[in-house]
Amino acid sequence: MLSTNIKKELISIVGDRYYFDDQEALITHSYDATPMYQSMPDAVIFPGNVEEVSAVMKVCTKYRIPIVARGAGSNLSAGTVPVEGGLVMVMTRMSELEEIDEENLTATFQPGLITKKLHEEVEKRGLFYPPDPGSMVVSTLGGNIAECAGGLRGLKYGTTKDYIIGLEAVLPSGEILKTGGKLTKDVAGYDLTKLLVGSEGTLAMVTKATVKLLPLPEHKRVLLALFDDLYAAARTVSKIISAKIIPSSLEFLDNATIRVVEDYAKIGLPTDMAAVLLIEQDGPEVIVSRDMERIAEICREEKAAEVKLAQSEEEGVQLMTARRSALSALARLRPTTILEDATVPRAQIAPMVEQINKIAKKYGIQICTFGHAGDGNLHPTCMTDARDHEEIERVEKAFEEIFDAAIRLGGTITGEHGVGLAKAPYLEWKIGKTGIEVMKGIKRAFDPHGLMNPGKIFAKETRRRVVLDDVATH
Repeated sequence: MLSTNIKKELISIVGDRYYFDDQEALITHSYDATPMYQSMPDAVIFPGNVEEVSAVMKVCTKYRIPIVARGAGSNLSAGTVPVEGGLVMVMTRMSELEEIDEENLTATFQPGLITKKLHEEVEKRGLFYPPDPGSMVVSTLGGNIAECAGGLRGLKYGTTKDYIIGLEAVLPSGEILKTGGKLTKDVAGYDLTKLLVGSEGTLAMVTKATVKLLPLPEHKRVLLALFDDLYAAARTVSKIISAKIIPSSLEFLDNATIRVVEDYAKIGLPTDMAAVLLIEQDGPEVIVSRDMERIAEICREEKAAEVKLAQSEEEGVQLMTARRSALSALARLRPTTILEDATVPRAQIAPMVEQINKIAKKYGIQICTFGHAGDGNLHPTCMTDARDHEEIERVEKAFEEIFDAAIRLGGTITGEHGVGLAKAPYLEWKIGKTGIEVMKGIKRAFDPHGLMNPGKIFAKETRRRVVLDDVATH
């Protein structure tokens, strides 16, 4: 709980309707969508404009109060858990879509705008904002920016960092920083826009963003390819890309995920297949037809058990919706669902899935794997029970070995969820001591008192790497 004087200063900025320190508010902002992480803040505040954000930041710096930015709290790396207490600053009041500029093909909005809302508004005008995280129905764009969210369309269109071209952000000192703008080209000094995207709220508070938009693709088609051989599915992914075809989505589901999704969605997925590839292409109709014909040929050349082309856009939407429902389907199985995102080069997908299955068997736990095969971003997902401490210890050891296996296969500990609190002990495995020190130097330049989202990205202690002697490389 903050002192009475500090509380008065903060209420004088936002009004007593937007400052909370009652138990209900503190508990509901003590966790996010990441299982097993919780820590109580001292207060929760909802600023309404950039001037209020600036004034609140000045108060926090004066009294050295930690500040945790929060949107919808849908992140999956415990990035918005106030692990050192302090003030949770919720940005959902600042949710205005300020402008869609059809001449410059840009949109400008406040950070609390729901991602899906931006999609709907730009698509009404025949425009397109590609990043589509699985949480886009509830997630805020400010959260997407903080975590550099990805999604199913990352292979062809990239992720959030590829679309943010201008930002307004407030430094811990209260000073307002403006970067970029409605510019296609801008090389004036360091690229502070890109630096802030994915910084997980550890450098500054984003209060406005400008993104570039694309013309809305005029046509889409979806293809389902079924494989009874995991390696054949993986080879198909590489062969499609080698054929110079970049699908808008190229998704993978392993057998365990297929069975759970089919039980949930009832769309006719064969539950005896080793893997399913769900492939979507968009663009001019003639190009989409040409690409889908070639993709189907490649699937057959790699001995796909069956290749099914969706007969209508509605059927395609149904299939992609089933893929998007994978996490919801898996979450029905046990009380706790841990969704991770180890990422490997796409040629290493099959060895990585085999390693995940081997590790799950070793520790006697249930892990299903699905993800964005086109960019190697896999989501090994463990169904467990946080109340079973002995099982949770086995789950933690298993994921430690999975992250190690990903790095040994040339991958990384996170492809789109961010480091946050959950992956912090593993960051040094990926970037080394020098990388950690460079990043800490950047942090000090923005946040000399260490107030912005403390405890995230940088762990107090790096985990010792486990030793695997059987990582497949074929």
